[in-house]
Amino acid sequence: MVSESKLEASLSTLHLWGLAVGLVISGEYFGWSYGWQSAGTLGFLVTTAVVGLFYLTFVLSLTELASALPSAGGAYLYAERALGPRWGFLAGLASVVELVFAPPAIALSIGAYLAVQFEGLSPTLAALGCYGVFMSLNIWGVRIAAVFELVVTCLAVMELLVFVGVMAPVFSFSAFAESGFSGHPSFGWPALPGIIGAVPFAIWFFLGIEGAALVVEEVKDPVRSVPRAFVYGIVTLLLLALVVMLAAGGTGQVAELAGRNDPLPAAMSRVVGTSSGWLHMLVWVGLFGLIASFHGIILGYSRQIFGLSRAGYLPRGLSRLHPRRHTPHFAILVGGAVGSLAIASEPLLPSLGEPLTASLVTLSVLGALTLYVLTMVSFFVLRFREPELLRPFRTPFYPWVPGAALFLGLGLLVLVVATKPLLSLGFGAVLLLGARAPQAQAGR
Repeated sequence: MVSESKLEASLSTLHLWGLAVGLVISGEYFGWSYGWQSAGTLGFLVTTAVVGLFYLTFVLSLTELASALPSAGGAYLYAERALGPRWGFLAGLASVVELVFAPPAIALSIGAYLAVQFEGLSPTLAALGCYGVFMSLNIWGVRIAAVFELVVTCLAVMELLVFVGVMAPVFSFSAFAESGFSGHPSFGWPALPGIIGAVPFAIWFFLGIEGAALVVEEVKDPVRSVPRAFVYGIVTLLLLALVVMLAAGGTGQVAELAGRNDPLPAAMSRVVGTSSGWLHMLVWVGLFGLIASFHGIILGYSRQIFGLSRAGYLPRGLSRLHPRRHTPHFAILVGGAVGSLAIASEPLLPSLGEPLTASLVTLSVLGALTLYVLTMVSFFVLRFREPELLRPFRTPFYPWVPGAALFLGLGLLVLVVATKPLLSLGFGAVLLLGARAPQAQAGR
């Protein structure tokens, strides 16, 4: 018989903050360098400012929903309650795409970092090995997984601060600004295509923070913990995104860093040399940032798949809990199999005109933005239809803050679709098939 037991509540505010930041912090280590490639350093600052404003308003709105409806499944539950089963399933499906295709991009970057230390090591094999290790850890137990996530997240934050400290004495804003607006002398229409094209890589700075809402069912005191963890988490990430990007580009020669999977070691090697202990420390400790996100997103996708299965949208077997560990082990394994297949199939894929890592980032971003838009529509519908719903946290400056989140989310989604038509077409086909599936109308 399939077990649909309620997940065990054992997480604190600190655990949830660690997960919220840890899910995202790999975005400080790689991914943004593709944004420099598209928009230049100053152009990418413009892109990041707009995206950062969106995430701040979105997280304040999401916190209201997560504290009012604390259940594994997150946004699919909000959309189902506000818009009906079909839209609930589509929100959940978009979240699955986001969370399942982000880990292989991170795993490939882990492989690139390890290749700095071990000459001849295959990044692909290293990436596949990561899946085996961290799926096992997630199956072992949620509290163990959350404690590990908190430890590696704290180490990752400290390492980023060390990186900024080492780079600060040689920082020059004129050197940072040398690539300007992708070769254009100032902000204007000629620079706009590059700035728009960089949107997915600015989103990568913050992508996944909403995944912390998927474990609120496992938080001991969600009324108190959820608002604090989300607000502290987004502030932490906004500050880190700014200082890390400035520090990395402050030595100049930005073109050498653009499009790399390991921009931080490459930037530091110019300052301390390739044989410095500081550089080796950055590579080794910097892996914690990538591991924190990789491990945290496995935790997130497993809860999303578990929630959809428990609600009847996916096969019931995916909501079966491990008999001893009480973790959704089948959901963990299925999501990991898809990610591993994406990594292993790289040599067989037709050229998409960009590295596999960049394509995975874009696909994950498409899922996230679709999820964000549906979440914000659900926010307004629930405010209108269920004004009596207990909301321990209420979004400030209603309706302006959630309105800004909805407007910016829609705008960002349109821009990504316009600049990435091939991947958007494939993602749209997945949603269309999902909408037509019988289980899209199943619900609870």
